[in-house]
Amino acid sequence: MTGFDSKGRNVADRLKDKVAIITGGAAGFGEGMARRFAEEGAKIVVADLNAREAERVASEIGNGAIAVTTDVSQRVEFDELVYAAKSAFGRIDIMVNNAGYTHRNGDLVDVEEDVFDLITAVNMKAIYHAARAVVPIMERQGGGSILTTASTAGLRPRPGLTWYNASKGWAITATKSMAVELAPKNIRVNCLCPVAGETGMLEKFMGKDTPEIREKFKASIPLGRFSTPLDIANAALFLVSDEASLITGVAMEVDGGRCI
Repeated sequence: MTGFDSKGRNVADRLKDKVAIITGGAAGFGEGMARRFAEEGAKIVVADLNAREAERVASEIGNGAIAVTTDVSQRVEFDELVYAAKSAFGRIDIMVNNAGYTHRNGDLVDVEEDVFDLITAVNMKAIYHAARAVVPIMERQGGGSILTTASTAGLRPRPGLTWYNASKGWAITATKSMAVELAPKNIRVNCLCPVAGETGMLEKFMGKDTPEIREKFKASIPLGRFSTPLDIANAALFLVSDEASLITGVAMEVDGGRCI
């Protein structure tokens, strides 16, 4: 995107000189955010458990991007991620909690405990780890922005995804509570609620990937299509930019009308 806003600023520089950590940044929504933020001038830390794909994304972005192999469920790895980001770029302005995990669509009593534990560790506890790691840094810097990828599942749950739905409801509530507590520190906290999209988890959301099931899911979305990484990246860009300086505690629906 090129051009100028109403104040004559280059809209391709909305995140100029800001440093963004994006977990789950090697694919799907996270990769979309990494690329979109970089287009707007941000320095990018692509954090992902998949080292090869994280390196690919960082390499394709080029100068101003690094890859860090990270298991977001582990506090020590979050500390190492933050250390790598600060070592490379000197600061952290944006923390995107995008990494996610789900069980396969099905009966809630059939979800094994180890799967449940991984869902809560990645979708919930990682937000806690991130906050403890970056909030003190952002406070010393005078502010920052924390963004979490939640889901329409936390607002309007589909059957068959109960424990995933619950984890995203938790993420939305955590966002709102963090926003209130961190506002005096000039740290804004928001989340996105995407509808199902063309990502690696889509097949698990649907149970199995068939044309019939795809049409059933699309039929529940008034605009008639799944979300794309660019849809989510554009919404994320707005929320972490200075254009949203008065917006905090918001769970933004990027859902084609699914939650109406």
